Amino acid sequence: MLSINFKKEVKGQIDEVTKRLIEKLGQQGFGVLTRIDFHEKIKEKLGKDLPPVIILGACNPALAYEAFQRNTDVTSLIPCNAVVRMIDKEKVSVELTKPSSLMAILGDKELQQLATEADFKLEKVLEEL
Repeated sequence: MLSINFKKEVKGQIDEVTKRLIEKLGQQGFGVLTRIDFHEKIKEKLGKDLPPVIILGACNPALAYEAFQRNTDVTSLIPCNAVVRMIDKEKVSVELTKPSSLMAILGDKELQQLATEADFKLEKVLEEL
């Protein structure tokens, strides 16, 4: 089975961990383009309750630019999602989309190699979180 993300369980509250994640992403050259409070949208649209889930659209502009130069279809695959999901009162799961898995869809070996650079940076984010 193809691994689509990197995961790590982190002690803390969802807002605190989300803030730290955004800082660590920034240190690796990723900016956050979007934020979706998924649990709030599900409540608003369906009236259903979920534990807190925050989805961040993260992008490394330099790597995204290089990828776009190789194949404009990458725009359908970016930004990468960074998910912060509440597990219990003191623990959250941080899940970062694995760019190389996304780029495998396009079947371009050079593009997938470029994505492994992003993989490395995202793995570093989780290590430091």
